[in-house]
Amino acid sequence: AFDHPADVADSRALLQAFDAAVRDLGGLDILVTAAGVTSFGPAATLAEAEWDRVVAINLKGVFLSCQAAIAHLKRRGGGRIVNIGSVLAKNGGNARPWIDEAEQSRASNVAYGASKAGVHAMTLYLAKELAAHGITVNAVAPGPIASAMTAEFPATLRALIPAGRLGTNGEVAAAVSYLVGDEAGFVTGEILDLNGGLWVD
Repeated sequence: AFDHPADVADSRALLQAFDAAVRDLGGLDILVTAAGVTSFGPAATLAEAEWDRVVAINLKGVFLSCQAAIAHLKRRGGGRIVNIGSVLAKNGGNARPWIDEAEQSRASNVAYGASKAGVHAMTLYLAKELAAHGITVNAVAPGPIASAMTAEFPATLRALIPAGRLGTNGEVAAAVSYLVGDEAGFVTGEILDLNGGLWVD
């Protein structure tokens, strides 16, 4: 296995990491953009620096990663890009301040939702731009996934999920595996929801 860490918001470092990975692996066929951070709290008090931090990693980082991968994928005659989006890009967040004001500080994350909405839009644009090159571009939009970050997810918000549970990392991985596989060769520009019915469209 090869490990080439880089700051996804630093274009120069990212290009160096891509070049090193391509050199070690012999080429690039698949890109999955999974780096991401979140930030909780109401928009009215969100610090500008915190907004910039979230958007730099979640949105700019995805764009720079895709940009760095495109030339390599074209050189291979095609490939797959899968971006990790979020249900929060679609549903305006899980907080319900009109019912419980305390939820706003625990579950409102406007910077995260906005950055992931940008990822969804970018996915659609890239899907059209790259289709003629044999490159598919899709996104997976998970709902709440069982992790350290969601361990404190309020029970009142868990109850909003019709499936009655959080998703798992394995379920996200399975969705990504499908989208990068041969069976999904004609699938592009799709946002695949995994949220147990929390949001349907």
